[in-house]
Amino acid sequence: MEAIGHFGHGHEGMSWATGGRVAAGTRTGDAHAAAALRRAARRALAKRALDVTLAAVALLALAVPLALIALAIKLDSPGPVLYRVRRVGHRGRPLWMLKFRKMRHDAAGIPLTANGDPRLTRVGALLTRTRLDELPQLWDVLAGRMSIVGPRPEAPEFVQRHPDAYREILSVRPGITGLSQLAFAAEREILDPEDLVGDYVERILPQKVSLDLLYVRHGRLATDLAVLGWTAVAILARRQVAVNRRSGRLTLRRRPGGAGGGGRPLRRPAGAAPDAV
Repeated sequence: MEAIGHFGHGHEGMSWATGGRVAAGTRTGDAHAAAALRRAARRALAKRALDVTLAAVALLALAVPLALIALAIKLDSPGPVLYRVRRVGHRGRPLWMLKFRKMRHDAAGIPLTANGDPRLTRVGALLTRTRLDELPQLWDVLAGRMSIVGPRPEAPEFVQRHPDAYREILSVRPGITGLSQLAFAAEREILDPEDLVGDYVERILPQKVSLDLLYVRHGRLATDLAVLGWTAVAILARRQVAVNRRSGRLTLRRRPGGAGGGGRPLRRPAGAAPDAV
């Protein structure tokens, strides 16, 4: 992706640079920097181990449903079962994210799916409602291109609108589920049908960026486990999840509107923002 390029090493790069400066300071500073690096390395190893374990178990457990979905797609419309969509991945590298095909094989247009999108096939409409089209991304997790939990990968044209924020966000692997994915699980239902891209860029994307930054700065293994638990609630209980934009706290959504609600919320005055999205 020439316009963006690699973002470098994100937090890891900053940590090493900081370590170089600290070397000229006190031994106490050196010890703190070294301890921080060791903690970060342990967290990264634990997260990767969790990713590989969950992805492998899920692929084995879902082998029959995956095969049935593939058969339904093939019988429903001409074209491949799987396709790859271009997103921006870890450290700004191009990510060709794997999905079940949900649109006609000759579909083109914006990288957003509208409610009742005419490009969807019959099976594709069901896959979109249930999010089952995302299951092949478990292969991307095994390959190390994605994580189970992390910031949702965005299209290059959206990343280019917030380059500084995405340098930090993409210092970690993008995820199948996460804070912004839970908060905006029903995104297509709240977008302005008259201006999908404009509404997304002005109203939805900044909130997603804020939540993804919150995850990158404060997320821990416990955060990932909480996100996984609430993702199960959202899928199995068909309930909407609210995410506190300041703390990242996850709760059941109580109000009917808002992100993930049943209708498109009213626009708030400039500068105002909800505590939970």
